[in-house]
Amino acid sequence: MNKKLLCAALLCGMGVAQAASAQEFDDRWYVSGSTGVNFQDNDRGTEDALFGTLGFGKFWTPNWSVDLEANYQNPDKTSNPNLWWTQYGLSVDARYHFRNADSKWWPYVKFGLGMQRHEEEFAAICGPASGIPMQADCPAQHEDNNAAANLGVGLQFDFGRVDLRTELGARVDFDKEQARRPQDQQSQFTDLLASVGLTVALGPDRMAPVVEAPVVDNCADKDGDGDGVNDCNDKCPASTAGQAVGPDGCPVPLTIDLKGVNFDFDKSKLRPDAIAILNEGIEILKRYPDLRVEVAGHTDLCGSDTYNQALSERRARAVYDYLTANGIDAGRMVGPVGYGESRPLVNTAQTKPDCKNETNRRTELNVQN
Repeated sequence: MNKKLLCAALLCGMGVAQAASAQEFDDRWYVSGSTGVNFQDNDRGTEDALFGTLGFGKFWTPNWSVDLEANYQNPDKTSNPNLWWTQYGLSVDARYHFRNADSKWWPYVKFGLGMQRHEEEFAAICGPASGIPMQADCPAQHEDNNAAANLGVGLQFDFGRVDLRTELGARVDFDKEQARRPQDQQSQFTDLLASVGLTVALGPDRMAPVVEAPVVDNCADKDGDGDGVNDCNDKCPASTAGQAVGPDGCPVPLTIDLKGVNFDFDKSKLRPDAIAILNEGIEILKRYPDLRVEVAGHTDLCGSDTYNQALSERRARAVYDYLTANGIDAGRMVGPVGYGESRPLVNTAQTKPDCKNETNRRTELNVQN
């Protein structure tokens, strides 16, 4: 009995741990096997012996596993080692694992029910005086089946597909029919079992969870309002698509620079150098399809106001016609409008006597939105 108490104290001391639910668990079916020492109940009249088990089980939750397990042991009889005594059985055992998600080992408790069968040989003193019925020959044989209950504690170590179990348990054998005199009969026997074993998971290895990198919302790659300025730099994120905006994404007044679209003195015909500049203006208008412009013509300060007014209108018409002929919708343009000599860029009357300043002989596209 001292050996039993020592084993129990050692294993119970290892089994102190705090219960915690694991986040994930291996739910594959597994096979199990173990071997150990069966410390026989002293009242059996048998010696302690090695035993083995073979089982099949599964974790149904992170904490609960259930095994179907067969056991076998063949101890010697104390009275005569030459007489055989064999026991084997089958049980269903549930284990509750005090399992932590971050730990590779955890303690558990076990309980189960099953059936045990024992087969024994004994030397009967045959006759009425022994209280045992007369046998045809001695030694005699006895076989019996009985229910059994299992209780135990253990530690399980996770190595991946293979787990290691160390376990200390007690099996209560409800055996009411033994091969002994009636006055020596017992209603039950309690054996202590200390074992070490393995479980091996069946099926393919579980795939490690794929941890996806967090999606980074990169504002530098986005332009929510379609104004050509990325969302990181856009201080006016609700601007209208096609609206003229500055580097900060906010609307700005836009002047389409037609500097160089000038005319010869007293002429309204487009010069080759002016056509090249107008083509650039057309590209800008196509890039901003919602843009509306005024086509305005101007003259220098030479001549009468009436004459210059008509000349500025002809110059504006020349630019207007060129724009429409090259794909710009007339609905996007106001005019053509002539301003005559009323808006000179250089007032030659005040700077020098010559009024024929080419800078004033020009057309402009004035943004209206």
